[in-house]
Amino acid sequence: MAPPRPGRQAPDQSAPPGEPVPPPGARPGAQQQPGDRPTRGAQPPAEQPRPERPVAPGQPVPPSQPVPPSQPVPLGQPSPPTGPRPGAQQQPGDRPGFGGPPGRDMSEEWRGRRQVEERDGRTIIREGDNRVIIREGDREVIRHDEVERLRRGARDVNVVSGRGGERTITVVRPDGSRIVTMEDADGRLMRRIRRGPDGRDVIIIDNSRRPARRPAGPGFYAPPLVALPPLMLGAVPRDRYIVEAEDVGPDVIEETFLAPPVERVERAYSLDEIRYNERLREKMRRVDVDTITFATGSADVAPTEVGRLDAIARGLAAVIKRNANEVFLVEGHTDAVGSDTDNLALSDRRAEAVAQVLTDSYGVPPENLVTQGYGEQYLKVQTEGPARENRRVTLRRITPLMSQGSAPPAR
Repeated sequence: MAPPRPGRQAPDQSAPPGEPVPPPGARPGAQQQPGDRPTRGAQPPAEQPRPERPVAPGQPVPPSQPVPPSQPVPLGQPSPPTGPRPGAQQQPGDRPGFGGPPGRDMSEEWRGRRQVEERDGRTIIREGDNRVIIREGDREVIRHDEVERLRRGARDVNVVSGRGGERTITVVRPDGSRIVTMEDADGRLMRRIRRGPDGRDVIIIDNSRRPARRPAGPGFYAPPLVALPPLMLGAVPRDRYIVEAEDVGPDVIEETFLAPPVERVERAYSLDEIRYNERLREKMRRVDVDTITFATGSADVAPTEVGRLDAIARGLAAVIKRNANEVFLVEGHTDAVGSDTDNLALSDRRAEAVAQVLTDSYGVPPENLVTQGYGEQYLKVQTEGPARENRRVTLRRITPLMSQGSAPPAR
């Protein structure tokens, strides 16, 4: 077996109950190549081409629009997935579908907008949108501005910058509620609050009391990997640890989201620690959104597929109705065809596109969602070739990891 590629992490490999999850290793058939990062040989398009999803003849692809103030979408209830909302008008710069032109491979266009710089021993790759890829040694992560998603449909946005470079961004909703986001000088999310029209605050995310261990030098860095023993699922059935959305209804999805961690949470972790440590995320069950089919090189959710997120949206709505400060991580993934950097950026856009659909079409509060792309690091199907199953999005509830939730008592 060939050694693992530098910087790669093993895909999710959930073991049978009572068995440890195998440690990271090489994917079958993987061979290390010189200069493997950021590309493997020539620059192929991200993922393998396949036919575009057809749109019904004579039917235009409607624009993606925020929910108009006069036409709110009730939480968990879908709006018509194949047409614009009543009264919606296309604005300059609006894109059809969610996440980009439907079915179009955007990898070449995105790649052409990149700017690369070397700073403090790190490679900083700035995408053409609000994304930044940071490569340090053999580790590569992606960041983006979460506030951009919260701005959609806002009545007003107010940004206050502090002397040290920190920012407080207040997004005012049409109903008068406010989402207040506080970031440090490196753009790291420190606190997010929902302030209702009555002035009451709901704290959704609070990292302010967890000072990060910073290395010398300015700028963002990925938190260190958390060293934990292999995961033991115990009595949790595999099909209830990884739930396929296509096979279940909203009740099972709600039950999965509400389930406690499968093992003890040692302490309250920061959002960045959770984002960039697979071993922490493994503590929570996940729902694989296999109802959405992504085209090659595309982050678009076609209007005809929006309705397939209905069960996910209803499950999310039920959990948030119970507890208004729940936080869900929307994870984007790709298959193994294409360069690491291309796929990392593509997966991040896919996660954001699904989160956008859940808010725009189903009314899921955007402040309860955070998104993150992982590229091809965690393959569901172990193949170096194209695989629809690997082009996916996954959701987990991560609130217990930030609040030190407890695992179920031993039986």
